Amino acid sequence: MPDLSGPLRVVIAEDHYLVREGTRRLLEDTGQADVVAAVGTAVELLDAVERFRPDVVIADIRMPPGHHTEGITAAHAIRAGHPGIGVVVLSQHANENYAFDLFRCGTDGLAYLLKERIGEVDELLRALREVAAGRSVVDPRIVEVLMGSHARAADAPLSRLTRRELDVLRHMAEGKTNRAIAESLRLSESTIEKHVNSTFAKLGLAEIPQLHRRVSAVLAYLRHAPHGPNGSQVPHN
Repeated sequence: MPDLSGPLRVVIAEDHYLVREGTRRLLEDTGQADVVAAVGTAVELLDAVERFRPDVVIADIRMPPGHHTEGITAAHAIRAGHPGIGVVVLSQHANENYAFDLFRCGTDGLAYLLKERIGEVDELLRALREVAAGRSVVDPRIVEVLMGSHARAADAPLSRLTRRELDVLRHMAEGKTNRAIAESLRLSESTIEKHVNSTFAKLGLAEIPQLHRRVSAVLAYLRHAPHGPNGSQVPHN
């Protein structure tokens, strides 16, 4: 486990020079990250990981030589060989197939973000620290694509929820606390807590520990919910 109180040692893998160097500059200017290597291919990435043993890696999904899913393949190799190293993969577009491929062996120490998050340096740093600590992060826009990719079965557990409960669950899927959900929906925290408890009860999760309830509820949501917060179909990107 890295010392998360100090600057993170980072390797960046991105074949576009300007994006690669711009990301390096943004991170190093914060004083919270030390970019120990910046490379342009998946082969160079794996070599840099072996040589520098960073705390965390940032990798584009599509890299030379094939510009397919080299970043995801590298992420799996890094997590298998060095489970203490977190990996944040970046994509130009929200793509459900990339998400399922990335997380097919588990979510620990992995994040899937859109490239536009690079400019939101605080969010990027948060993701880096989360995966370095062995946790996972999924971009909210990718969560919505995952939601939109699954048709709701007539007997799906989510069919028992009200629209407001689905709203709350959508925000829960983005990793928000009850307080943050209350702020987003402009409701009181006590009202959100009532919706959360009602949701847990309807999903049959009332008797298991709090953290496990939230995780189980989010998994149910990602598997079955096809609608956005206003009941409209979420478009694919």
